[in-house]
Amino acid sequence: MDFGIAGRVALVTASSKGLGRGAALALAAEGAKVVICSRGRDALAETAATIAKAGGEALAIPADVTEPTQPEALVAAAVRHFGRLDIVVPNAGGPTPTTALDVTTEAVHEAVEANFLTSVRLVQAAAPHMRANRWGRICCITSFGVKQPIPGLALSNTARTALWAWAKTAAPELFTDGITLNLLCPGLHATDRVKQLGGAVGDGPIGDPDDFGRIVAFLCSEHAKFVTGTALQVDGGAIVGLL
Repeated sequence: MDFGIAGRVALVTASSKGLGRGAALALAAEGAKVVICSRGRDALAETAATIAKAGGEALAIPADVTEPTQPEALVAAAVRHFGRLDIVVPNAGGPTPTTALDVTTEAVHEAVEANFLTSVRLVQAAAPHMRANRWGRICCITSFGVKQPIPGLALSNTARTALWAWAKTAAPELFTDGITLNLLCPGLHATDRVKQLGGAVGDGPIGDPDDFGRIVAFLCSEHAKFVTGTALQVDGGAIVGLL
């Protein structure tokens, strides 16, 4: 299936490893020009080289996306280099594990900054460029904790659920301009984050980040133009609720 995004420009944050990397590789495989960023320069360069070796085009920018000025700077760099921006995949690492009663005010602020406000800032910076072209795809990578809180991950559950409430509100505001806004809610995948958490997220089937990336690419495709305001779980059946 041709996803219809060849020549589109995509920005994927925290994309040198894990799920962000899977998304960047999948979008590049569909012919999108990809802007990637992360704090780790070596892994970032390796990902850019992998995209180039496969015939894709990537602009690698070392950056900490949780720094408040970086989302707007990354969007500006993408538009300056490629002349447009069509797709944004906000992604950031999760906060430190903790129980609900042990959270601190400082830790809550840090989690909200990284896993809520970072995505909001990216959308706000990208939306004018998408509106100008009457086309856009925004796919936020979050966690299945948005739908079923994960024991021991109180900060992640809280900040990411705030993003879901905001995105559900923003989606209809963007849809009239041809822009979709969705969340992908991954369960356990073979990433460094899951290895670091160890038993904090329990046992269960493990997903492939490259497979996850292809789901991101579909939601960013021409064919998903009527899918918006949705939080899609990609969790191997880990969520047990009906809603």
